[in-house]
Amino acid sequence: MATTASHAGKTHQEARPLMGTVVSITVENGPADVREKVDAAYREMTRLSDMMNHYDPGSVVSEINRQAGKRPVKVPPELMEVLVMARRVSARTDGAFDITVGAFKGWRFNPENPAMPSAQELAAALPLVDYRNVLLDENNRTVLLRRPGMRIDLGGIAKLYILNAGMQALRRHGIEQAMLNGGGDVAVTGTRDGRPWRIGIRHPRRAGELLAAVELTRGWVVTSGDYERYFIRDGRRYHHILDPRTGYPVAGPQQVTLVGEDLSNLNGFSSAIMVLGEEKGRALLGRLGGVQGLIVGADGGVWRTPGSESRFQLLESSP
Repeated sequence: MATTASHAGKTHQEARPLMGTVVSITVENGPADVREKVDAAYREMTRLSDMMNHYDPGSVVSEINRQAGKRPVKVPPELMEVLVMARRVSARTDGAFDITVGAFKGWRFNPENPAMPSAQELAAALPLVDYRNVLLDENNRTVLLRRPGMRIDLGGIAKLYILNAGMQALRRHGIEQAMLNGGGDVAVTGTRDGRPWRIGIRHPRRAGELLAAVELTRGWVVTSGDYERYFIRDGRRYHHILDPRTGYPVAGPQQVTLVGEDLSNLNGFSSAIMVLGEEKGRALLGRLGGVQGLIVGADGGVWRTPGSESRFQLLESSP
């Protein structure tokens, strides 16, 4: 695995490919053996990523998909925890978040080699998309997909859980000042140079520019957007956040960013708001305890939860 690392003064920074993105760890005032402790965090995140990766035929998630409609599959406790979290998010968003969108096969959002399924293929998959048909037996720790052909894809919810496990590993090893960044989803604890960590939020339409910044000493900055993986065809943007009701990419906000401390009120909800749209998304944000949000609408307009103007510092070049 390729690794980049630097150690200048009291800061240790490292970045490694993981979960289809690059996960970086920055530690302030770490101990002499900080590299070993950072290695331990990466090992834990890699273990969980391997378990939950539906692209890997040897993963537990792939086995669940293979046994759809046939038999329950015994799963590790961490995977059951993620599945229970996913079910809760689906119920709270009326199915706007749904891990069974994995049934919509045929999409490829590589702009150099894009692909999209036919309308007939999507129509055939629609009956297989329903989170209520993921049967969880928490006591026996088994999972059954009720219908043959169902597939789960944990891409919308596993990453934050895995990043959180990395942060917990750092804290278990005595590290109290750190930032983890996984493809724009950021967790922080403590301070940097005695000040809150400052996290930039990228502009959804201006490559290389930031829309806003957030300062935190503990918690998360979580973003979903239509610019992460996409291609343009016939003037339309096709991106990786799919609407469970249609199988097509959602045509809602350009971007949703959430800030908070409680992972259970953040994980999965930014992509759900992308599906719900700005109006229903605002209403949902009002029901998420301790969460502040920024929504960039389809027209590029920026909305922030009331009272969060000081939290989201819009930069001068913002629209």
